[in-house]
Parts: sequence; C-alpha cells; structure tokens
Amino acid sequence: MSVHEYPEGPRSAVGAIVIRGDEVLLVKRNNPPGQGLWSIPGGCVELGETLQEAAEREIREETGVVIRAKRPVYTFDVIERDDQGCIRFHYVIVDLLADYISGKPDPRSDACEARWVTAQELEELSVSRITRKVLEETIEFGC
Repeated sequence: MSVHEYPEGPRSAVGAIVIRGDEVLLVKRNNPPGQGLWSIPGGCVELGETLQEAAEREIREETGVVIRAKRPVYTFDVIERDDQGCIRFHYVIVDLLADYISGKPDPRSDACEARWVTAQELEELSVSRITRKVLEETIEFGC
C-alpha cells in the first residue's frame, strides 16, 4: 500500500503541461492511480511550496526535464474508491502551463516512461481520459 492511499483528506497536487514545438511532455504512470496510462507529469504539493515551485520540482524529479511553471489552466479531482467503497485516493489537481527550459525526458520516481509526444502519437497511446480532455481544452492539442 502506497503512503498516499486511504488519505484522511484530499491531497493537493500539480501537473505541468510542457510544450516543445509540436510535442507535449507525457509520462507513463508506474503506480496507481492511473498505473500504466500516459498522463501529464506532476505530483503532490509539499508544505510551503507554491503551485509553480511544486510543478517545477515534480517535473524535474519525475522526468529530469527543467521547466518554468506559469499559470494554472485546469483544475480537477481524482477520486478512486476500492471495492468496499472506501476512498483509496483523493487528489485535487491543478495543471499549469509551463515553458521547457532544458533536459531530456528520463523516467524517474513515479514514471516508468517519459517522452515528448506529438498529437498524432497521442492517438496511439493508452492515455488517461482526463489527460485527453485537459490537452483538448487547454492547448487544443489534436486529441
């Protein structure tokens, strides 16, 4: 069982929508929720961090890519229940736009894969439903 499972309350998290040319940075999740699916990289906000600081740290830790986080563009909940109806995960996630600064995607921490993906490649990947929706609504990434 993960340290984030069965929380006492919702956890704050961030994601970063990082664009480089006609590609977006995505990770394949190594752990639940969303295990095995491609999604926007990110993770939990630590005490004392701003959303931007958390996004910059999480993307660097998860992918090795250095970014400059900008403004929030999308907020949503991830609530997953177990077979008994107990809340296994509850995240309130704020996705921010971000500028690519440097680095080559290298999966770390929660990611088993990390790479730049074009809109065409996105069609062939197992992408989380919310990731498709976020990309369609925030940057009109051809999903």
